[in-house]
Amino acid sequence: MIDSKEIEKAIFETARELEDTAAQAAFLDQACNGQPAMRSRLGKLLALQSRAEEFFRVRPLDALTGGENGGSEPAEAAGIREEAGELVESVETVIGNYRLVKRLGEGGCGVVYQAEQQKPVRRLVALKIIRLGMDTETVIARFKAERQALAMMDHPNIAHVLDAGATASGRPYFVMELVQGVKITDYCNENNLDIPRRLRLFIQVCHAIQHAHQKGVIHRDIKPSNILVTMHDGMPMPKVIDFGIAKATEGRLTDNSLYTACDQFIGTPAYMSPEQANFSGLDVDTRSDIYSLGVLLYELLTGQTPFDSKELVRGGMDQMRRTLLEREPRPPSTLLTAMGNTKLTTVAAQHHAEAPRLISTLRGDLDWVVMKALEKDRARRYETANGLGMDVERYLNDEPVVARPPSRLYRLHKLIRRNRAVSISILAVSAALVIGLGTSTWFFFQERRYFLEAEQGRANEVLLRQQAETQAQVAQAAMLVGHNQFDMADQVVLHLPRPGGAMGGEGVLRPLGDRAAVQGRWHQAAQYFSLLNQVDQTETWDVGTLDDTRYAVSLLETGDRDGYERFRQSAITHISNTTDPVVAERTV
Repeated sequence: MIDSKEIEKAIFETARELEDTAAQAAFLDQACNGQPAMRSRLGKLLALQSRAEEFFRVRPLDALTGGENGGSEPAEAAGIREEAGELVESVETVIGNYRLVKRLGEGGCGVVYQAEQQKPVRRLVALKIIRLGMDTETVIARFKAERQALAMMDHPNIAHVLDAGATASGRPYFVMELVQGVKITDYCNENNLDIPRRLRLFIQVCHAIQHAHQKGVIHRDIKPSNILVTMHDGMPMPKVIDFGIAKATEGRLTDNSLYTACDQFIGTPAYMSPEQANFSGLDVDTRSDIYSLGVLLYELLTGQTPFDSKELVRGGMDQMRRTLLEREPRPPSTLLTAMGNTKLTTVAAQHHAEAPRLISTLRGDLDWVVMKALEKDRARRYETANGLGMDVERYLNDEPVVARPPSRLYRLHKLIRRNRAVSISILAVSAALVIGLGTSTWFFFQERRYFLEAEQGRANEVLLRQQAETQAQVAQAAMLVGHNQFDMADQVVLHLPRPGGAMGGEGVLRPLGDRAAVQGRWHQAAQYFSLLNQVDQTETWDVGTLDDTRYAVSLLETGDRDGYERFRQSAITHISNTTDPVVAERTV
């Protein structure tokens, strides 16, 4: 059972980081919905904290420089100025061997500057320092963890740490290589990258996260803004940055690991794994990063995250947790299918593809890869980041992916696509051997047979491709049925010519037909049971006869008397010709 005090503390810590009192009040109203006592308590605590902080902020510059009438040194000499009520470092301030050039951005506790290193070499770097007034014990512990985590990394796709230290006032900072790039999603969209080029960038990100995991570090905040794409020798290279909330999996990164307390809501909601959102004390491991990588891949493929960030925050803390823990995301191809035409056209253009082609590309293998990474049960996700990256590589190489059941038909389909040239070469070598071993007459007939087989092989290839696509869609429908998403399964199945002909088709048609019948949609139920009747070849009384009964009832309910009579006569003929002794005995 989750301790209510832990939940209150998590809500309070989240609310205090919001920008203004109005945002704090709106968040508390949502998070404490139905709990007025908790809402009142937390509101009073935030008000008390605000008054306390205001007391200490009355003359922040005076506090730093020794008092209202002067002190140890003027604020300007200390490189500090007041801007919109907040203390910030001035540009041109020198910290250690670094001169601040401009402010690049800020996070929850740190401010990042572009700085110029003056010695021993001159170069531009990124310098991250704890914001003034934020140097609490918890924040410093998290900041030191980021510095230590980055120092352990040695990978081309992870930003390198160059130096670390503390300012004259004791606030820690560290220096890293300046990554002059853009978010990976922005880079892909602005350059209209197609699916293969997006996937190759994603594979590099997987390798970087795998390196971090091997060093015993979990990132815990993988999202597009923490993966910047820069150009290296004319080629795009993603760089993973900001291990600010990283957690050590082997030992502690610092002696003070308060930031890992289980009652803190750490991460970005849309990219957060279910175990991160659950205050159950369940330890977060490397598979949490696998989930976040799955969200990133989902966004690279569709332009959206599985769950919208604004909707997650708008629903309050409890609704956010329920969504992340219980609601199943739609497969990428299904999301695109449900998009409006205008939006879908825009997304397709960003992927350098036509809308139907984009949906077809995602349907099947890529759907399965993404959904495996997004499993609620972390034991069913990919075990490693490399495992996810390798499955994406298999897709690019037309090899079977491990994220889906490897049926014989599916493997054959992949084999034909991957080895067309080799198959033709094998046939040529075989023909040469036949020439050397046989007579001219025997060779003539063999050559003719090979020619006919080649023609048949081409026809079979087309058939296999169609069957493989049908199998993939039936498998997708089976997954939707398994997750009780019957409406989406209806849309998938009803657009197939003979869904029951694929492996497992009867396992999709039967529940969809039963559901349609219960809802009184008898015409649609008759469609399903008709397909089921065509492919149900069993002669046993328990299965075949029950399916026959379903179809007969649906025909009567639709008023199709002629159809019912034809089916009745066919069923009587079938039963009378059966060799099953049980059926024969029951029909005597």
